[in-house]
Amino acid sequence: MQFDLLIKGGRLIDPASGLDAPRDLAIADGHVAAIEAAIDAEHATQVIDARDCLVTPGLIDLHSHVYWGGTSLGVDADRLAAKSGTTTFIDAGSAGAGNFLGFRRHVIERSRVRILAYVNISFAGIFGFSQTVSVGECSDLRLCE
Repeated sequence: MQFDLLIKGGRLIDPASGLDAPRDLAIADGHVAAIEAAIDAEHATQVIDARDCLVTPGLIDLHSHVYWGGTSLGVDADRLAAKSGTTTFIDAGSAGAGNFLGFRRHVIERSRVRILAYVNISFAGIFGFSQTVSVGECSDLRLCE
């Protein structure tokens, strides 16, 4: 069988299967096609040497703020995912009821990675943090009605 990608020699950690061992991992058509102690590199279009590296399923960031452009704390989830191995972000309340639809349409729906989000208790969500400004989203309790 021919593989699109072969990741060779890494320490493969897969909690779902209980695997924690040196393994080669082959990808074909965007899916894991084989996990073996040794897979011949001749069968792959691209080979990555993963010696001294961890190979894991996609990671989940359990506390993030990914409303990029909507809050001063927001980061670009797709950009961060490419550098961190994260495939799912849990946004910990960047948007409130007043701006959640914008967050969903402009960030969540357009993102290549998966974003799950909590809605902030404050109607406005997180909005006022910088070097010189610090306004807590609940500093005016009317925003929490």
